[in-house]
Parts: sequence; C-alpha cells; structure tokens
Amino acid sequence: MTAVDEWERQLAEAGTLTPDTVDRIMRLHGDRGDQAIEAVSEGRVKEYRDFTVVVGHADEYVVEDDGCTCKDAEYNLDAEDPEELCWHAIAVRIARAIGETDEHDMWYSDVREFL
Repeated sequence: MTAVDEWERQLAEAGTLTPDTVDRIMRLHGDRGDQAIEAVSEGRVKEYRDFTVVVGHADEYVVEDDGCTCKDAEYNLDAEDPEELCWHAIAVRIARAIGETDEHDMWYSDVREFL
C-alpha cells in the first residue's frame, strides 16, 4: 500500500478531512496537496457519467486512474511513481474518499462542446 492509498483510506474511514490527514497530504504532496484541498473545499471536483473533471484556475482537467490532462502531469511527474500526482488527481482522490464530488448526471463530452 502506498502513502497515497494510506491517506485515502484514512479519509474514507473518517468521512472528512481531519487535521492528521491534512498534515499527511501536505507532507507528501506539498503545494499540490494544498491546491487539491482548496479545490475540494470549493466544490471544483465534478463527476460526470464519462469523466471526473477538476476545475482549475484556467481550464478544466480530466482525471482518469490518477492520470490527468494537465501540463504538470505531462511534463513534471514520473508516471511510474504512484505517489507523484498532480493536484487535480489528488483532489479527485480526496473528494471521492469523503463523498465531496459534485455529481452531474450528464456526459462531460456533451458539456465540453458548449464551453
């Protein structure tokens, strides 16, 4: 079990962000963890029928299986290291663990056409 899996399990058990888990996320992920927690608290993790999307400051990013469409994931992270995640992927894990995704009963691919 990775450190990411461990804090995710802790969150799911608690059902909320606890000080201990926030500390673990911040120690492991630094600024990315901070941005992820902020996104979750602001309701910016959207669950559609086909994708999970995190609303960033400049765009929306699709997250699937810890992979993300952002430039940070593409250029800065080691895809082989399960603990290296962009803040969008961290936000998705946090939001799912504590039940804080914003559910949309529609296809993101349809919504994206209008953006």
